Amino acid sequence: MWRMRRFTDQAATVRRSILSSRKQFANHDSFAFSPFPNPSNSTSVRFLDFYQDSKDEMSRGYFADMSDLKKNGGKIAMASKTLIPAAVAAKFPSVDVSYSDGKSFKLPIGSDGNVVDRDNVDLPKATLLCLSFRASSQAMNDTWSKPFLNAFSDSKNIHLYEVSFVDSWLLSRNPVKWLLLRMMKKSNPAENSGALQRQLVYSFGDHYYIRKELKILNLLTGYMFLLDSFGRIRWLGYGAATEEELSSLLSSTSLLLEEK
Repeated sequence: MWRMRRFTDQAATVRRSILSSRKQFANHDSFAFSPFPNPSNSTSVRFLDFYQDSKDEMSRGYFADMSDLKKNGGKIAMASKTLIPAAVAAKFPSVDVSYSDGKSFKLPIGSDGNVVDRDNVDLPKATLLCLSFRASSQAMNDTWSKPFLNAFSDSKNIHLYEVSFVDSWLLSRNPVKWLLLRMMKKSNPAENSGALQRQLVYSFGDHYYIRKELKILNLLTGYMFLLDSFGRIRWLGYGAATEEELSSLLSSTSLLLEEK
């Protein structure tokens, strides 16, 4: 009973601190977000729009990321124009993710540390990962994922994951984590019925080393990674898609489907 009361008091203190900081930002920054998702907004609900407290963000500065976002709209670099050769492609780091029903697994598929018999395991020939660290990037990622889903809706050899990262220590602890996942499950109905499914997953905890390995600095923009069946990064995209970049993504995916 004492532990539960202590946990409740800590959560209330954190919430008051978050709300106070948001009020300070609201009058100075048009990109400020509510610390709690609005059930009427599917984009906000899909991403756990809470203020994150990772030490890396604190050292870099929220306003530095915001300044970059205002300057380039999240387009920190142009997307790959062609498929990255397999010989020089880096492996995507293994990351633990959960569906809204609580089922956990590792991405990329086949990166769980077990030896995979590639002839007997149904591994995707291409996987598009759309990464979000803040709610500001969700609309950007949609400009990639929705056309991608439409273009390859009948493909059984492609996977599409939208990964929302939650770095907050408090929100990564049970039972808060499971409570949030239940909320996500109620708010995210299935949107398509084709062979290719748009899969929404969540990754909780400290992602400092994953971000470092992927060279992710600005947490307010979106990051797109196209992987081959070996989990190698064969194409990269950032921010919102242009027509030329989207064409590059679709053609690169088609080439991966043809690779032996």
